[in-house]
Amino acid sequence: MLTQLDRELADSLADFDDPSQWWRRLFSELLGTFFLVLVAAGAGMMGQAFPDTIGRTAAVVAPGLMVMAVIMFMGKVSGAHLNPAVSIAFSLRKDFPWRRVPGYVVVQLAGATLACLFLRWVIGVSATYGSNYPAPGFSAGDAFLMETVLTLGLVSVILGTASGAQNIGIFGAIGVGAYIALAGLWGSPISGASMNPARTFGPDLVGTDFTSYWVYVTGPLLGAALAVGAAWVLRGAGGGRAGSTAAQGDIQTEVERPEKA
Repeated sequence: MLTQLDRELADSLADFDDPSQWWRRLFSELLGTFFLVLVAAGAGMMGQAFPDTIGRTAAVVAPGLMVMAVIMFMGKVSGAHLNPAVSIAFSLRKDFPWRRVPGYVVVQLAGATLACLFLRWVIGVSATYGSNYPAPGFSAGDAFLMETVLTLGLVSVILGTASGAQNIGIFGAIGVGAYIALAGLWGSPISGASMNPARTFGPDLVGTDFTSYWVYVTGPLLGAALAVGAAWVLRGAGGGRAGSTAAQGDIQTEVERPEKA
């Protein structure tokens, strides 16, 4: 006989495949990425507009706090990926359907772009001040290695908390948010600690400067792939109940759920 957990998983997966709910998940990813980049790119742009008001510590901790908040308020809707590397990692892990990835990536890029357009309009400085570039004295290769390692850690934390269905709860939010802040504290002086192709795409597009952007695409994607391999070594194959629920979200409300016998 099916357990209550089995029934709830079946409800969740059926809901995820319901085409009528797809727009909610896309909007969730667009809105969440908008807020993430609003803070991440906004720190650099505000620092340019108001010198000596925003230090490096605040600039790298703020995105971690924002991601923590976003996971808490919309993780159950879309899984709160906010990052093309995360969506691809979940798919490589077999926790997220590949056919959903293009839509997620498009709205993540769009959300990041809208955030930078808004920042430029309000603050009045170039969006390039909110982007990521290799630091002076360091090569693009150095920044690439840093982004790869930082993203390896980030996606490992995400996949690890998702394996316990915590990516939609407080434990995943705290773990992922804390990692982003800590990685930024020690990694940002070299590469900016983007770990997210969408986060860098928005300010680069609005600022029309894609210098070294390849670093912020290939580094995170390689890091995500390595994290999937590490997850396989640590926990075996993906596609299980907990990981799939965390990656896909579950937007059915208790009112909409049929009563269980």
